[in-house]
Amino acid sequence: MPRQSADGHWWLPGLANLHSHAFQRAMAGLAERQGDPNDSFWTWRELMYRFAGRFDPDTLHAVACQLYAEMLEAGYTTVCEFHYLHHQPDGRPYADPAAMSKALIAAARDTGIRLTLLPVLYMSGGFDGRALSERQRRFGHAPDDYLALLQSLRALRDDTLDVGVALHSLRAVPPDAMQALLVAIAGEPMPIHIHVAEQLPEVEECVALRGSRPVRWLLDNAGVDARWTLVHATHLDEGEVRGIAASGATVAICPTTEANLGDGFFPLADYLAAGGHWGVGSDSHVSVSVVEELRWLEYGQRLRTHRRNVAVSPARPSTGALLFQQAHAGGLRACGQPASAGDRIVLDGDAPALAGATADDLLDRFVFAGNRPLVREVHVAGVARVREGRHAGSDAIAARFGLAMRRLLAG
Repeated sequence: MPRQSADGHWWLPGLANLHSHAFQRAMAGLAERQGDPNDSFWTWRELMYRFAGRFDPDTLHAVACQLYAEMLEAGYTTVCEFHYLHHQPDGRPYADPAAMSKALIAAARDTGIRLTLLPVLYMSGGFDGRALSERQRRFGHAPDDYLALLQSLRALRDDTLDVGVALHSLRAVPPDAMQALLVAIAGEPMPIHIHVAEQLPEVEECVALRGSRPVRWLLDNAGVDARWTLVHATHLDEGEVRGIAASGATVAICPTTEANLGDGFFPLADYLAAGGHWGVGSDSHVSVSVVEELRWLEYGQRLRTHRRNVAVSPARPSTGALLFQQAHAGGLRACGQPASAGDRIVLDGDAPALAGATADDLLDRFVFAGNRPLVREVHVAGVARVREGRHAGSDAIAARFGLAMRRLLAG
């Protein structure tokens, strides 16, 4: 996969970031003070709701531009945007119901990243079907309104924009609504993403109210196949691991966010042994780094199993190569966009970390050797978006982001 150019630099295919909530880039680093002795995902979510209530299309565009420029600088050439910030804070639609979605599309086009936009169906506040809370109202859709939004967005697709479906979670989409949506899109070759089994309380509530673990319920009731991406899928039993792999679905693993939120460790070794597909995502964007996601996916397994070089196989003894190559392949499966020879990253062959590198050890060095950025150029659809490690519009984008942050923090 690595190829060295005549000037000594190294070419690699760009990676897809399989899970992004762009607005959460604005709160990165602002949830690291203990507000509760039992701080968890559920207490973090309260701060997220407060931030979510302050966004409008202009603010979302500014934050997403900053995020997408950072992704490109890190070596991501495609992003799957799991988008549920649909309406005004009180739940009323904007005059254009797609206004927030179009802000994300504009940000992707302005920065040059490929986008798979995944508008989210979000209907209920829990497995018991309770109504959305006041702070969740801007996320919600009735099924017909959601399908109308989806249709309007799919009309905008082009060579660097695809549009798929996202079900927020089993707790947020009642079974009958899920089945109706799947029937409505049957035969459409579009990606389908869903949060599932991220937190132990979610697993326990699903067992209590549906009589089944969440991934098992999904496999048994939703016709999961290669169109599907299961986001997190952290808490699995052996049957669920084998079931996901057999279905052809992809798992979006988000190591830095899962660590930040205290989610747990994905059972990577068992999943690889079962032949499962996977990729990585930066999710809440406490980190926007290809290297950090891949490195900490492996390091988490080392801490869990007390051994080194977990993500390997007899045919692929290089940990860095297996991680990068499988993340690349899983990304193509999950984002619904074709492989493009015009999507590539160029690593700095003059960097000390790559001195004397060969095609056999380059990916190990890239993933595991130090913290100095090694991405020199990034090309998307044949267009250079990053040169000398910086996005072409980084100064103007950062200035608009700074203004947006001051508005959000003053809100």
